[in-house]
Amino acid sequence: MERKTFEEHLVKNIIPFWNKMVDKENGGFYGYADADGNPEKDAVKGCILNSRILWFYSAAYQLLKKQELLEKAEHAFLFLQDAFFDSRYGGVYWSVQADGTPEDTTKHTYNQAFAIYALSEYYIASGKKEALHLAYSLYRTIEEKCRDAAGYFEAFDREFAPVSNEKLSENGVMAERTMNTLLHIMEAYTVLYRADGFFEVGDSIREILRIFKSKVYDADKEICRVFFDKDYNSLISLESYGHDIEASWLIERACDVLGDKAYYEEMLPVIKGLADGAYRNGVDTVNFAMNNECENGVVSAKKIWWVQAEAVTGFYNAYQLQPEKTDYLSMSEKIWDYIRSYVIDKKTGEWIENIEPDNTVKAGQALVHPWKCPYHNGRMCIEMMQRLA
Repeated sequence: MERKTFEEHLVKNIIPFWNKMVDKENGGFYGYADADGNPEKDAVKGCILNSRILWFYSAAYQLLKKQELLEKAEHAFLFLQDAFFDSRYGGVYWSVQADGTPEDTTKHTYNQAFAIYALSEYYIASGKKEALHLAYSLYRTIEEKCRDAAGYFEAFDREFAPVSNEKLSENGVMAERTMNTLLHIMEAYTVLYRADGFFEVGDSIREILRIFKSKVYDADKEICRVFFDKDYNSLISLESYGHDIEASWLIERACDVLGDKAYYEEMLPVIKGLADGAYRNGVDTVNFAMNNECENGVVSAKKIWWVQAEAVTGFYNAYQLQPEKTDYLSMSEKIWDYIRSYVIDKKTGEWIENIEPDNTVKAGQALVHPWKCPYHNGRMCIEMMQRLA
């Protein structure tokens, strides 16, 4: 596996594509682009999309040291600051109109977390204290308004009154707590702690890790349970292979950033177990790619773009932790080969969202939308460049 292949893809494909999504008229980045990469200039702009773009350019700048990347990060930061923050009730909106006026004023914990993630990375890249201050304001919002003694709730209206959680519930259930949101709160707090080292954030990370180990992780199956009621009763028999391999390396990263050896050792069975389970259950051994999920024993063999990205990083991380398990290294390499053969769009350089089980592509898939961004694929390139340096 060669570092230069990831660098070339990052520099020649992903960054140039997203550079074309800058909205110079209204600020931020366009919220939608079609299958040919043509932006819809009046499309709604999601906060998750804008936050992930801010994170991406901030992280890419730190790796490549190109000033234009920091300038793109600042462009995203200014729009996040000016358009998404609610000065009256706190927190960030779910989405805004193209011109920055509020569109969906829902306050979702997942959304607050990604803004923290982005602002913290931007602070590390730029040194701008206002970004750090905004990140801490959202940290306090989550800790004061979005949780109870047992963990985190998710969906709220503009004034932080609880509402139903359609935005993060899938597969026919309505979840009060989800593994996905908890994972990305942990991810956000990890970067905030790396940025500033405030002890309370470290304590919050430890508490989230405890929840993962005691409530979310199924040690027998080596998977994360996905959707829960308020008492952490699992609502559905579902294995999400992409989230499991992503959680494996993000939990390892959180433990590493904490610098707590005892905690690291305590979480190591979870880290290794999730990688083992994803490898054993999630890999398509014909195509050497990751299947999507398994619901009630039925496997979805569709190949989702972000799942492939997380598998490359996650299996390589598992190999680094256990160098004797060379199958992890081999699988990381093979999935990267699959991505280059089937997932990267040959016309634009951006990734196609869904590949059918027979490796065909249904026409008309948008390359940019509120959940489709340079977070998973860009992060894979950045992680692999750092690990292969």
